[in-house]
Amino acid sequence: MSEYKYLNRINSPADLKAMQEDEIKPLAAEIRQFLIEKVTKNGGHLASNLGIVELTLAIHRVFDVPQDHLIFDVSHQSYVHKIITERKDRFDTLRKGGGLSGFMKRSESNYDSFGAGHSSTSISAGLGFAIADKIQGNDAATVVVLGDGAFTGGMVHEALNNIQKDLKLVIVLNENEMSISKNIGSFAKILTRLRLHPTYISTKGHIKRFVSKAPRLFKAMQGFKTRVKDIFYGSNYFENLGLFYVGPIDGNNEKEVEEALKIAKNRGQSAIVHVKTVKGKGYAPAEDNPAKYHGISPEGPESQASSFSAEFGEIITEIANNDEKVVAITAAMLHGTGLVEFAEKHPDKIFDVGIAEEHALTFACGLAAEGLKPYFAVYSTFLQRSYDNILHDMALQNLPVRICIDRAGLNPSDGPTHHGIYDVAMLSHVPNMTLYAPVTYEGLKLALLEMNSLDRPSAVRYAKGEENREIAEEFYTDAISDLSLKTNYSDPESLDAVIITHGSITAEAIKAKQLLALDSINTGIVLVERLMPYSDLVNDIVDVLPTGEAKIITLEQEIKAGGFGMMVMDRLSKYDIMRNKKTAIIALEDTLADKYGSSIYSSFGLDAQSIAHKIKNI
Repeated sequence: MSEYKYLNRINSPADLKAMQEDEIKPLAAEIRQFLIEKVTKNGGHLASNLGIVELTLAIHRVFDVPQDHLIFDVSHQSYVHKIITERKDRFDTLRKGGGLSGFMKRSESNYDSFGAGHSSTSISAGLGFAIADKIQGNDAATVVVLGDGAFTGGMVHEALNNIQKDLKLVIVLNENEMSISKNIGSFAKILTRLRLHPTYISTKGHIKRFVSKAPRLFKAMQGFKTRVKDIFYGSNYFENLGLFYVGPIDGNNEKEVEEALKIAKNRGQSAIVHVKTVKGKGYAPAEDNPAKYHGISPEGPESQASSFSAEFGEIITEIANNDEKVVAITAAMLHGTGLVEFAEKHPDKIFDVGIAEEHALTFACGLAAEGLKPYFAVYSTFLQRSYDNILHDMALQNLPVRICIDRAGLNPSDGPTHHGIYDVAMLSHVPNMTLYAPVTYEGLKLALLEMNSLDRPSAVRYAKGEENREIAEEFYTDAISDLSLKTNYSDPESLDAVIITHGSITAEAIKAKQLLALDSINTGIVLVERLMPYSDLVNDIVDVLPTGEAKIITLEQEIKAGGFGMMVMDRLSKYDIMRNKKTAIIALEDTLADKYGSSIYSSFGLDAQSIAHKIKNI
């Protein structure tokens, strides 16, 4: 790192505080260069971190982290924070097995006050920190940083509604994409400069204390002030909630941000500091297309070419072309779920509801109740937020909502907050549910077409990235016209073991079969692409099982408790064919999957070698 004159001097927040004011701008430039070099090489979230450099520096110069608490919403934009807080030299391990997390993580550093990975949780958590400090007599401040997109999530507004004024809580609203305020134009800029001036702040406080002694005058002036402000400045949501508000500030001007943060800190009450930053700042490709450079792989910006997400988008667009009742819903993931083409072809039938998965699901129920065919595309890990809506609004009324679950299974790069390991267990208990798990693009199309004709709840789950051709070649030997069970054997009686599995982990089952063959253990695989209804599935499985004493194993990369293996084995146990058979469920044990080494599967005993070893020892 010899080329970084200023960054080389930063090993902790104390080093940053010791820097001269005129050194901050070149330091910010070096941090951007460092981020571009590391993230474009190793992958990660780029645009958002490039935009937040000056803001992060200002926070660490004004506040004393970790004595003061710093909480990032989602926290994918915490890279600059990690660089400053003693993790710069480990940055090449970001999002790798055993390396730095791509998000805030309490177990990683005491500078990370609160872990995250999902949106809109930060103010609730920050409020908890601030009230806990107040109750315990601690003098610490709590700083919460969240983007304007988070405000589409209901939790933000629930938390704002619950904020007490007398807290050392500073909420930094980083507006970098959507427009929340009406504060535009030269007059707004003049008012912003006025509102930031210390004399204005002081005078405002003196007048308020004086006038408040005369209640009628105070009430009249408050009403007059609100009307004048609404005319010239626009209604301010935060001040209407009783919060002290500063902004909007140029969030890429470190000096201005420092001044605003000092005012908010010294105010001694709950405050909002509103900044505006440029996503991807300092890197032209990311500035021009921040969505494309939001998250990138080591090979470059994530492409929609040849992936389950892209295929889903093409298939659902084709279905909508032929069925006027089809509509699509996304929760702020239009690009990620592959719905861009659908939005272009059917602009009146695409609904991006923002970061509001609960609303999305119940909204879909309303659409379905009125005869439309809603498809809700959502990452598995985000579907967790709408579990009550699945049960209360969809299942109880048997409404034909179609849930399209992207990023199903283990996702090593983003870690435990983004593992899609709970959806099968969640949906396994939903009455009247049909659940699909295609392993090929052809299977995905068959599932979506079948779902379109159903009059009950349904869901399809598929992995991130491309289809696995090894699986396709093993099981899709002929043209496939339905999603019935597939086996890679013709004579069940010759088998010593049978692995019943679904999804992308089938590739590990194929490798385990080959390893077992070296020990003369003849193993067959049953590939399941329609998981539910389980009663129908198990009837079909029984028909392909050996009648002898072969071992029967279920294999999945999802949570074991209440999941596929448990549901299948419980039903299989009632059949006579299972007598004298040894069985095992190979799955993720009751864990949040918060560990992994060089291989995500090997870390949890789900790699081919581990599978073969377990089968031999049943």
